Amino acid sequence: MNGALAIAPILIPLAAAAVQVLLGIRFRRFRTGLSFLSCLALVAVAALLMMSASRGEGATLVYSLGNWPARFAIVLVVDRLSALMLLLTAVLALAVLPYALGRWQRMGPHFQPLVQVLLVGYNGAFLTGDLFNLFVFFEVLLAASYGLALHGSGARRVGASLHYIAINLTASMLFLVGVGLIFGVTGTVNMAVLAHLIPDLTGTPRALMQAGAALLGLAFLIKAAVWPVGFWLPRTYSAAIPPVAALFAAMTKLGIYVILRLSLLLFGADAGPESAHFGSDWLLWLGIITLVVGSIGMLGARELGKLAAYSVLVSSGTLLGAVALHNPAVTAGALAYLVISVLGIAAFFLLTGLVVPREAPEGAAQLEPYDPAIDALFAAEDERRVASPAPVVILAVCFFACGLLLAGLPPLSGFLAKFALLAPMLDHGAGATALFALIITAGLCTVIAMARAGIQIFWADADWQFPHVEARETVSVVGLLGICLVLTFAVAAPWNYLAATARQIHAPAHYIHAVMGPAAETPP
Repeated sequence: MNGALAIAPILIPLAAAAVQVLLGIRFRRFRTGLSFLSCLALVAVAALLMMSASRGEGATLVYSLGNWPARFAIVLVVDRLSALMLLLTAVLALAVLPYALGRWQRMGPHFQPLVQVLLVGYNGAFLTGDLFNLFVFFEVLLAASYGLALHGSGARRVGASLHYIAINLTASMLFLVGVGLIFGVTGTVNMAVLAHLIPDLTGTPRALMQAGAALLGLAFLIKAAVWPVGFWLPRTYSAAIPPVAALFAAMTKLGIYVILRLSLLLFGADAGPESAHFGSDWLLWLGIITLVVGSIGMLGARELGKLAAYSVLVSSGTLLGAVALHNPAVTAGALAYLVISVLGIAAFFLLTGLVVPREAPEGAAQLEPYDPAIDALFAAEDERRVASPAPVVILAVCFFACGLLLAGLPPLSGFLAKFALLAPMLDHGAGATALFALIITAGLCTVIAMARAGIQIFWADADWQFPHVEARETVSVVGLLGICLVLTFAVAAPWNYLAATARQIHAPAHYIHAVMGPAAETPP
């Protein structure tokens, strides 16, 4: 397959955004159709790239802009992992788009172009093979996310967005300083070349390299919303409109993706005795603490939006801890969990917009704290069956499915993903045992939080006023949950792909050789 196809996931949404901006707000239907065409094209291209990356155990597609030497070149690299992330974000954007039509996109004039620019940032970050362009695409992603977080205005949304902007500007500064340190030591920012050079670094150069990597790691941990630098997420995600929050569900996973990529490529088992698995212990315990914070937040949430936001923290902590174990079997389970958690959390965010009354004040408590004394009030309640309108029944079924997916309960694919993640952890020492126990505990906390919310919304509160539900909004939620349902039955092919992906990224020699060519065989 032609390597030039690797640049298509960047050019397609970039061209769509440019045309949409030039058209202005007068051609709303045409701009919407352009967004659909862009997302469909991204799904098709991502599927083609995934098939190309699946042709062999070490198959890697490289596109070098300008055909410069690897040390200086701007390269785009497609392997199994990057192709998986491209397809996941394209499917997510396509599924969210019908929901965003109508009242949500009318809250601001540039919603559609901002979504396309967001996809440019996502796709570029997944594809780039050098740290500086990773920084560039992160900034493109963040610039679009700032506009989307502010979409719809309102005091609460503006306050949360300004907080979000300030935190991410700090992360960008740390990112740039870290890249500068690494470039000063090695003379390159190409990730494959860095992986080739790191085993031979000693003394001060090695210390400076690790300091730069630590700053990069801190920037990525902020983006992944890991404790204690993830306090911005619940406020920001719960304040954003539901389709934006659903699109942001993949943003923390971008931070996890970069940590996974760099930890195995630069600091894997072949990085030398002084650099191998650099920072892994810190990542493991930060993941464990993030799991605890996210679980407590879910139990204490009084808004559906914050309940969904804290579930993002739970997934980030789970994935970070799994990445830190450096085990291919755990990594394969983590990738399965990543896919299901993104789809399930995005569906949950969309569902909040269909359940919470439109006239509800921003930030108002929607869920009452549990009080045993209230149970007596329902002792003599008439328990005869009450008919519910069909839209409410659909919402209740979707809410139940989201609860099963996020908690990892059978029979849906969330259980299969969590089982695949947990089973290989049993032979990995005290840290892995603690992570194992906390993942199970977090699932129990998710069950309690979701059951409490579902009972109050769909059962106990007769005065709850559901907003009018449009068919296209329901299509988005059902579509995301439907993909998870399909993955419950069509297991073999996806699992084989994920297992091969884990093996590939744990053996980075294929990646390095694909980017550097014959230079990878010679000493640095």
